[in-house]
Amino acid sequence: MNATHRLVRLVRRPEGLPATDDFDLVAEAVPRPQAGQVLVRNTHFLVFPGLRTLIGGETRDVPLPPLHPGDALFGPAVGEVVEGPLEKGRLVLHLQGWREYAVPAAAECRVLDGPLPDPVAYLAQGSAAYGALTRLAPVHEGDTVLVTGAAGAVGTLAGQIARLLGAARVVGSTGSPAKAARLREELGYDAVVLRGEGDFGERLAEAAPGGVDVVLDTVGGEQLTAAVRAANRRARFALVGALAGQLDPDRAGGSAPAVLDTYRLLTRGITVAGYSGVDHPDVEAEWEARFGEWLRAGAIHFPYTPVRGMEGAPGALPALIAGRSFGAAVVEL
Repeated sequence: MNATHRLVRLVRRPEGLPATDDFDLVAEAVPRPQAGQVLVRNTHFLVFPGLRTLIGGETRDVPLPPLHPGDALFGPAVGEVVEGPLEKGRLVLHLQGWREYAVPAAAECRVLDGPLPDPVAYLAQGSAAYGALTRLAPVHEGDTVLVTGAAGAVGTLAGQIARLLGAARVVGSTGSPAKAARLREELGYDAVVLRGEGDFGERLAEAAPGGVDVVLDTVGGEQLTAAVRAANRRARFALVGALAGQLDPDRAGGSAPAVLDTYRLLTRGITVAGYSGVDHPDVEAEWEARFGEWLRAGAIHFPYTPVRGMEGAPGALPALIAGRSFGAAVVEL
């Protein structure tokens, strides 16, 4: 085993959006597991936009600790057990990504012997989308569903889930014509609204002329404003992200204001709720069972953009924020 390994540390709190030089790839001694810990050689870890909030320091109501200069980044990771109380060679899921070797507590590791055919699929961000579309904003047969931020880690799965749950029309939003084409051609979106090309509300009305019944919102901002205007009577909104605030260079990632027409919410009987996985502890197992079945049947795809090796890790979050990923962003070691 190598005497040293590499990991990514935060150099400084960014001014505006994070840049590659706000992070440092450093070599340190491979950590030794203490009592109850497992030494894990990571194989993949997830780059998730919530790191922007943790780095920005606005972590009120967030179930993860803030990151300070000098701290190692962290996040969901898949790795192979090297040493410790768990069986050597077993693959586990844990939260000490952004490094080649980790020493999570055995109790904080999940042995990957579950329903998914590919271990990397355990890094998929579909649980929130599935929970939102079955608990908060249930999809009914024939519904028109809008997914904002459709080319992201949640959105690429959300549109497929909505279709599998019975949606008749699935509309997404994104900022790139190339991504819009992939959403239609690869993931079955019926229409995609491009932000930044004219009035978003007008474009949404063209894409969903009959209005929308369900909204899975990962963005907020003007897209959420427009979605309320397009909502049918008794439409259901599930908020699962706030990218408009997290990706705003003038904010620190912990706020995302939006203007909502409360008169329309009232008169049309529209419901709006934020989804949190901790409020629905039964969703994860149900989602994984269905996700595994759908993957094996070829009914769903898990799109992700690979980042090759630790060398690319310091630039992975800035690249994600800049929109250079389709689906999840996963660092492959």
